[in-house]
Amino acid sequence: MTVLIGGTPPEPPVPDVGIPEHLAVRMSMAEQYEYLRTKLTRRRTLVTAGAVAGGLLTGCAGKGGTTDGKAALPSPATSKVPGAVVTPFGRHLAFGADPKTEMRISWQVPFAVRKPYVRVGTRPDDLSRRITAEVRDLHTPGLTGVRPAVEQYYVHAALDGLRPGTTYYYGVGHEGYDPAAPAHRPTIGSFRTAPANPEKFVFTAFGDQGVSNAAAANDHVILREDPAFHLHAGDICYADTNGQGKTTDGYDPTYWNLFLKQNEPVSRSVPWMVTTGNHDMEAWYSPDGYGGQLARWSLPENGFDPTHAPGVYSFVYGNVGVVALDANDVSYEITANLGYTDGKQTKWLDGRLRELRATEGVDFVVVFFHHCAYSTSSHASDGGVRAEWLPLFARHEVDLVINGHNHVYERTDAIRDNAVGRAVPIGASTDPTKDGIVYVTAGGGGRDLYGFPAGVKESYEGHVTRHGTVDTMQWGEGQHTKAETVEWSRVRYRGFSLLSIEAESGSTPRLKVSALDGDGKRIDHFEVRRGH
Repeated sequence: MTVLIGGTPPEPPVPDVGIPEHLAVRMSMAEQYEYLRTKLTRRRTLVTAGAVAGGLLTGCAGKGGTTDGKAALPSPATSKVPGAVVTPFGRHLAFGADPKTEMRISWQVPFAVRKPYVRVGTRPDDLSRRITAEVRDLHTPGLTGVRPAVEQYYVHAALDGLRPGTTYYYGVGHEGYDPAAPAHRPTIGSFRTAPANPEKFVFTAFGDQGVSNAAAANDHVILREDPAFHLHAGDICYADTNGQGKTTDGYDPTYWNLFLKQNEPVSRSVPWMVTTGNHDMEAWYSPDGYGGQLARWSLPENGFDPTHAPGVYSFVYGNVGVVALDANDVSYEITANLGYTDGKQTKWLDGRLRELRATEGVDFVVVFFHHCAYSTSSHASDGGVRAEWLPLFARHEVDLVINGHNHVYERTDAIRDNAVGRAVPIGASTDPTKDGIVYVTAGGGGRDLYGFPAGVKESYEGHVTRHGTVDTMQWGEGQHTKAETVEWSRVRYRGFSLLSIEAESGSTPRLKVSALDGDGKRIDHFEVRRGH
């Protein structure tokens, strides 16, 4: 399969209705939902297998690919296309709840396949262990005169009981396609589990990526940074171009094929940890729009409800605790899913931050989600995020908050009680225990760029302009906006960019935060150190 990614694809047309009119007029809302989701097959239980001699994996299948019987296997998909001509693509990794011992391997196939599996080993020439995988079949109904129905097949395997700090090699296959065969050996990938006690590591982050030359260029920058993992702060693919979470949004599910193919050179080796943006509410599959995300991604299942809120989870890597949130739940700006968790996510967040602060060896807590707590760009700041979550961030002394949504780079001073607690110019250091929290908008992942309010100049490393106030606004309840004049906007850059964060442990733990442009040139940097 050849996929061209030479530029931003044309936006799909906006449909008039998601269900044929002659049926819609006779259906209740519940019946309409059931119609749209009928052919969505989603199996949440990932398959792990029994013990393997030598301790390579707790969960590799024995001879013949059989498992230890602890998990029910999904029924294999069937296809009239011979497996030998079906080539996997779009490999993407994600951690399980414990990055030291758990990895999830996911990929896509253009047609249904039988008996999918992963081969894995600690040497590329020895992939004798086989782990059974599952297929999640995603059906998108067609729209007369707009698009045909689309069938997509996503495959997932769970690797548990891995050794910390170990490089593993893997290949994905199915009946008729063996990744260990000489012809397919170039497709073999690798990953490394988290060390038990890393002294130093790097992770990267951005939001609002989509499919474009700029998005692919940012991927190359990520590879040069050699991160332990990557955080994607939502608005992942833009298959839904309107981002309102409605079936009237323009939507083309085949954008996902382009997206996964584009990112495979990175995501096949770097765990790609995503959360949910407004453009990721794809209303064709479930009332909250997350059926597509559940089919395409396997993420840690330790949030408050992984079957309905897949973008809410946490993990610990080294001395950093990471928390992913779904800001659609609290957004005053885009209200399709406002309050859908009935406060359960916020309650979980409070408990999880408390647990991380009490966890031995965790020096820093980083939270990432889509909608901005503090930004002066087009979408500005979301008052719902501020009202629901900022008191918890302050109470538990969160060290860094990463957002997307606005397609720019913007970084605040340290904010305490909704005001500047300490100025943090480029190159400075800040202490969240005294100064407050730095908020970073990292929305320059690859989608079309935004700007800043009229008359407001960019200010970034090598191009620092006079610091002053900015006239902007925030979203309030009922989608009303309120003007505000702010002093916290410290760094502004209107260009494609990403974050690269180096975490150090030891006697003086620190987060060295850098922002890089699309060519890898640094445009901002600062340090987070607690209690200094």
